[in-house]
Amino acid sequence: MSTPPPPRFPVTEAQIEAVVAEFYARVRAHPDLAPIFAAHVTDWAHHEAKIARFWKGSILHMQGYEGSPMISHRRAGDVEGGHFPLWLATFDAVLHDTLDPVAAAGWSALAHRIGKGLRMGVEDVGRPAGAVPNLR
Repeated sequence: MSTPPPPRFPVTEAQIEAVVAEFYARVRAHPDLAPIFAAHVTDWAHHEAKIARFWKGSILHMQGYEGSPMISHRRAGDVEGGHFPLWLATFDAVLHDTLDPVAAAGWSALAHRIGKGLRMGVEDVGRPAGAVPNLR
């Protein structure tokens, strides 16, 4: 049996759960993001636990997350590319306020990579076949 890889950056399960909880508290109060999330999330505790499992898998290499963020964001139908900068700015503020600078920077870089991919996937929905994708 192989040894699991080390965390991507120094953060604990409890810190991941705290960041996720604070992020969604801010999302629920955000004038632009709150309506989008409210249209899709009916059980916040369940959603937060699922997203915490996602981040634990992405950062700590823990198993437990099942799902596809790309499919979820594409199927939502009302998520647009312009929402991702708002999401990331809110997430970065939580990371800055919650974690030490090394962990915050590492997690922010990972979130921005994931966000870029999700944004590109959302923007490609409905794009004509063969159209040039937006890579910015």
